[in-house]
Amino acid sequence: MKVGTDGVLLGAWAAIDSSVNSILDIGTGTGLIAVQLAQRSDSETIDALEIEAGAFEQAVENFENSDWGDRLFCYHASLEEFSDEIVDKYDLIVSNPPFFNNTYKELEQNRALARHSESLNFEELLKNTTQLLFKSGSCAFIIPFKEEGHFLNIAAQNKLFPVRITRVKGNINTQFKRSLLQLKFIKSQPIITEMVIEIERHNYTEAYKKLVQQFYLKI
Repeated sequence: MKVGTDGVLLGAWAAIDSSVNSILDIGTGTGLIAVQLAQRSDSETIDALEIEAGAFEQAVENFENSDWGDRLFCYHASLEEFSDEIVDKYDLIVSNPPFFNNTYKELEQNRALARHSESLNFEELLKNTTQLLFKSGSCAFIIPFKEEGHFLNIAAQNKLFPVRITRVKGNINTQFKRSLLQLKFIKSQPIITEMVIEIERHNYTEAYKKLVQQFYLKI
């Protein structure tokens, strides 16, 4: 699996305050977001969870080859299995969940499993996030913009409420494509912002470059 813009966005955007000592990345894929969060924080524990065998092996290799391998660990299990077995809770949980329903038949089976929403639906994701998150903690996700209202309704049923929302579009002339959401177990007026990625093809906005430049050799 290639490094995708969605993962880079979430790994760069998720707020991490100084009290965050434990992080979980659900559906880590190749481990991109977990490594970004290790780079950005002093958190002692950064765990990742991946069900697909090939991606799990790639994540483990990437963790071992990173500068933060002593703080990174990947579990090979489903979220339900993990949630049932793990008694620890986390200060921050992040996920770039699968949502490519219409592309399932076009992808190789292992990639489809990692990206198909039936392998991890929003209800399961948020229910288990609630179980694994400290009451004082927060969780962050990137989802399709068109799913934002539906996702937040499910989150509210699990007593999670948005504190930050950033809506993302590819360029100024396109519709919003993604929503970045950070939620907590408290109701508040969320800070809502917008981000445009490109002025034109491969010509990135200053806001996007400022957010992600520490993760690229060249941008």
